[in-house]
Amino acid sequence: MAGKDDEDISDGSLADWITDRVLRGWIALCLALPLGMRLRLMGWLVSRVVAPIAGYRARAEANLAHVWPDMPAAERRALARRVADNAGRTMIENYDVDGLRDRMRDATVTGDGLPEIEAARAEGKPILFVTGHYGNFEAPRAALVARGWQIGGLYRPMSNPFFNDHYARNMHALSGPVFEQGRRGTMGLLRHIQQGGAGVLLFDLYSGKGVPIDFLGRPAPTLTSAAEIALRTGALMVPFFGIRQPDGIRFEAVFEAPVPHGDPVEMMREATRRLEARVIADPAQWFWIHRRWKPERQERRQRKRAAASTAP
Repeated sequence: MAGKDDEDISDGSLADWITDRVLRGWIALCLALPLGMRLRLMGWLVSRVVAPIAGYRARAEANLAHVWPDMPAAERRALARRVADNAGRTMIENYDVDGLRDRMRDATVTGDGLPEIEAARAEGKPILFVTGHYGNFEAPRAALVARGWQIGGLYRPMSNPFFNDHYARNMHALSGPVFEQGRRGTMGLLRHIQQGGAGVLLFDLYSGKGVPIDFLGRPAPTLTSAAEIALRTGALMVPFFGIRQPDGIRFEAVFEAPVPHGDPVEMMREATRRLEARVIADPAQWFWIHRRWKPERQERRQRKRAAASTAP
């Protein structure tokens, strides 16, 4: 579910190979089940087995405590389980590319940005969709693809190279072009958008190269790449969200009004506020399992900068 943070993928170990085979087998088994059963099973497995063992649940609880320190511990635990359940459902949904696209064909599609993206598409103008790890972030893209769009994007490679092999192929299967995160991939996406294409970027992962932007009341280093690409290409920068419905199966795809062009940092602040509003509305849908803030690392870097500024 999470790619390796700021490091290259290794050649892989025997443990990586074994993990990959187990995961492939489990994915194949789940995909053979009816949709509702598949989603319930994957949600249960990740929330009750994988998340506690892999440390995802503890990380989610730590993030919740960082942002909302007054939240009771029991509430944090319950919320962390719901977060992991959504993550498990999302993972198996995104491995059923055809199924997700077909499900989203008749999904509810709303938002103030719909008229503007339809007009831009008709005129051949570029569009950059931005979102975070909320609900199922591939659901709005699937809704558009089901309606005839082609939408490119970037993906963060998985730390397990064996798993990454089929994960990357799956990312390409929904719509393209899709590029691996990095300088080369970013340039590829930039060229695609410059030519009047549409693309997607997720902006809510920690980056040591990012600008501190408050997210849920705490500074979170955030890349300004999305805003810079939108400014360079003249693309509409449109936040979208795939909101999981109470039945745990259906989605509403919401396309918000474009973020006005201006200073890149201010554009990312606005995009962050849009995501923040969604998280506050339903915290269980955001991937608290990611290391979004890394407060200890931020403090170390601040101390180093302060020491460097006072050095003779």
